[in-house]
Amino acid sequence: MAENKKRGLFQHFGHLLNKVRGKIPLNIGTFIFGALFFYMVISVILYLTADHIESYQVTAGPLASNQTYTALALREESIVTSKATGYITYYAAENSKVAKAGVVYSLGDTQTTAAVDDLQENDYARIRSSMAGFAASYDNSNFYDTYNYKYSLEGTILQYSGIKMGESGLAPQTVGGQTIYTADQDGIIMYSMDGYETITQDQLSPSLFDRKNYSITNLQTSRKVAAGDDIYKLITNEEWSLIIPLTSEQTVSLSGRKTIRVKFLKDNATQVGNFSIITDSNGEFYGKITFSKGLIRYAGDRFLNIELVTNTKSGLKIPLSSIVTKDFYVIPVEYVAYSEEDGTAGFNKKVENKKGESSSEFVQATIYREEEGNYYVDTSVFSEGDVIIKPDSQATYQIGKKKALEGVYCINKGYAVFRQITVSDHNDEYCIVDTGTEYGIAQFDHIVRNGKSVHEDDVLYN
Repeated sequence: MAENKKRGLFQHFGHLLNKVRGKIPLNIGTFIFGALFFYMVISVILYLTADHIESYQVTAGPLASNQTYTALALREESIVTSKATGYITYYAAENSKVAKAGVVYSLGDTQTTAAVDDLQENDYARIRSSMAGFAASYDNSNFYDTYNYKYSLEGTILQYSGIKMGESGLAPQTVGGQTIYTADQDGIIMYSMDGYETITQDQLSPSLFDRKNYSITNLQTSRKVAAGDDIYKLITNEEWSLIIPLTSEQTVSLSGRKTIRVKFLKDNATQVGNFSIITDSNGEFYGKITFSKGLIRYAGDRFLNIELVTNTKSGLKIPLSSIVTKDFYVIPVEYVAYSEEDGTAGFNKKVENKKGESSSEFVQATIYREEEGNYYVDTSVFSEGDVIIKPDSQATYQIGKKKALEGVYCINKGYAVFRQITVSDHNDEYCIVDTGTEYGIAQFDHIVRNGKSVHEDDVLYN
């Protein structure tokens, strides 16, 4: 079909030349121009009628992206209420650790400022240095950090001015007319609550993951509090868990795991946790990941976007449609010989002269793979029925047995060259092949996407 199309175009072009031959004077310039024009027309025709092959650039990485989830964080949390009525001043920074009997807040009949009467010059120097460091790292998008720093600074001033922090059994102390109150136990302090503080895994349900009605209450909105008002939250255990809802398919794929690596998309940090699958009262499946560290980084987050790092196998990623097979002669490894000139591998082929006398001829061969005591040798080296001689022996082997290897057609040089592959993993569309395979492919190589559409040594246009 393509040949008939080309022939018709050439005939049509010849008719055109005959029509204009009498109208255009023939000289050397006309001849050169005509030759160039004819060459361009032929090139365009060949390009338009040639089979164009879609190529694929080999990439490196995992077979598929790891699945991401929105996880619910469960921790041991308790809400602390005010012990009296009055104006409150906080001294512990949010998301910081506070020791048992450490100063958290003070209450009084009037608002107060941090006491500075007893500060020394070196105390002022350290405070100025702290303020300069905060100013240097300040980010407008995190203005709330200003309040955290304010409380931290006030607590620092209290320590410098003589208020003892972190000691148990102290009687209530006062500063600026306010009474100092300390933490009953150590933990991480937070100044917000969301109603999930008492939730345990026994109370799981899909509704807990619906964030349409989820809200956070800021406990620092009022400077005057009444006795019994919620004033801060304390996280009292370093062990914490993430809960993720699972589909039936995800449950099957994750079953049997004892540990799992988690990537936190908030800061791209990774951490390994203990993994188990649990169910709620309605039979819904959840993944539970328990950690014993890293709590303080995410103490302010009830919901965390995470990635479960389960696809750890990586290599060269190629389409399944690129894979083809090629037959190779299978020759026992003991028949290999080496050239006396340069040490290249090959085989001693049995040949006969016109008189029928036998001798051997060294034939260099490309060995693609060694497997189960055999070499895979390109079929272009020998013809079926050829006989090779074992080195230092009279034993012979007749070439004929074949086996297929998987590979792809590499087209870096403009024509199809078979390159073998070893598949280590695959899905419905792509597979991962090992790197470093002899006569294999490398990252950024160009291969034929549809391998069955070409043959080896075909000249291709991509």
